[in-house]
Amino acid sequence: MSKRVVIRRLSTGVPGLDDLLGGGFPEFSFNIIAGTPGSGKTTLAHQIMFSQIKHNRRAIYFTVLGEPALKMLRYQQQFSFFESDKIGDSIRFINLSEDIVSGDFARVLSRIVKAVEEYSPDLVFVDSFRSVVHTVGSKEQEGGSDLQRFVQQLAIHMTSWQATTFLIGEYVMPETDSTPVFTVADGILWLAQNVHHNAMVRKMQVVKIRGQAQSPGWHSFRISDAGIQIFPRAILTTPTEEKENKIAPADVRLAMGIPGLDEMLGGGLPVGYSLLVVGPSGAGKTILATEFLAEGARCGEPGVIAAFEKSPSQLLSGKLDKLIKAGIVGVINTRSLDLSIDETLHDLVQMINKMQAKRVVLDSLSGFELALAPEFSEEFRASLYRMIAVLTGMGVTVLLTSELEDRYTDLRFSPFGSAFLADAIIMQRYIELEGEFKRVMAVVKVRSSKHSTALRLFTITSKGIILGDPLVRYEGILSGRPFSTV
Repeated sequence: MSKRVVIRRLSTGVPGLDDLLGGGFPEFSFNIIAGTPGSGKTTLAHQIMFSQIKHNRRAIYFTVLGEPALKMLRYQQQFSFFESDKIGDSIRFINLSEDIVSGDFARVLSRIVKAVEEYSPDLVFVDSFRSVVHTVGSKEQEGGSDLQRFVQQLAIHMTSWQATTFLIGEYVMPETDSTPVFTVADGILWLAQNVHHNAMVRKMQVVKIRGQAQSPGWHSFRISDAGIQIFPRAILTTPTEEKENKIAPADVRLAMGIPGLDEMLGGGLPVGYSLLVVGPSGAGKTILATEFLAEGARCGEPGVIAAFEKSPSQLLSGKLDKLIKAGIVGVINTRSLDLSIDETLHDLVQMINKMQAKRVVLDSLSGFELALAPEFSEEFRASLYRMIAVLTGMGVTVLLTSELEDRYTDLRFSPFGSAFLADAIIMQRYIELEGEFKRVMAVVKVRSSKHSTALRLFTITSKGIILGDPLVRYEGILSGRPFSTV
């Protein structure tokens, strides 16, 4: 029996990209980084290159841009991954723009091959390869055969060198069907950027990577001073895997921190459940979430809160102040524009692992949807499902709040049709009683558990939420008429 050939994978040094590729780029592979102008192709290529240089590898970077390499490097050096002392020694930049303009493709190819053979690099980059096509312009018919031959020969050389090679170019999706170079490529990365209602959304897709399982679909990413960071879409585990990942058995319950509420839930909230707290503005949803985190702190269970309606300074002005400053409760910064659910989930998972958190609060889903870039809000329901599944699969207990308009004429538990995501639901609402607005609370469901079905009055005091007596008789819940009790 023949032994299996193991191909070494090169780590890209780009946060999240190795996960998309299934472990990195195969060594000696021929890859294409394609996409629209300004989508981050050159930045991605430089980030990969400088990451590999740290492993005592050498690279050649050919540019066929109209502008000199010096101008490109002037801007690339603003990124923290850039190391200027590596240029000339570990990295060589060669500008081919003058040769390309002449239209002598045989000379261009000869120069590329000669430079590679003399320097023996571990990585070769040609940027922007798409410019080669544009330079022939009106000469395309007369020089088209030369260009096609050049493309084919360059691809053959790049696949045969003992180097990992990259072509970077500005392409649009339909061109993949008519451009031969895409057929012979071992890996294809596609970058895109779209503007929706003044929100910039950048996404990346692994179209192809030979010999290894990649993550399918589009994944959002950001470009910061540190370079590119990718936020892979969460992949749901199977029910068997979820069960194995549970930190505690389902019959273990968490205290809510509000006297009487544990009894209403049937003994507390089961570990690993998702609890949806719904109600109109001012009903006390955030206060209930705060008590949930405070009780966790008292029980030695760290927590994390992602507040989409309040800034960190507002959180520090309340009961969470001491918990956050003491490092018992972590805060996710959600004030940046154009959020994606995968980016938020990435930050949550990192902080949960760092703090060994047991409780997570998302306050609120209504604010979360508004904070998302429009493109992401269109798939909010499906993305939220993946997010909750990942968090509960980690064994943490999740409390979500959601503002729900109190119409008095209908009974709903979610403005998004997402109540099915929750393992438990607590409803808060107002009633008119004896000439005053009163707050009431009820446990709508606790999956696989008995629970109270009573409506109970409650008040909000300086000590938190105080549960009152049940409403044992009431009238007009759908008509809006006053309630009465006995």
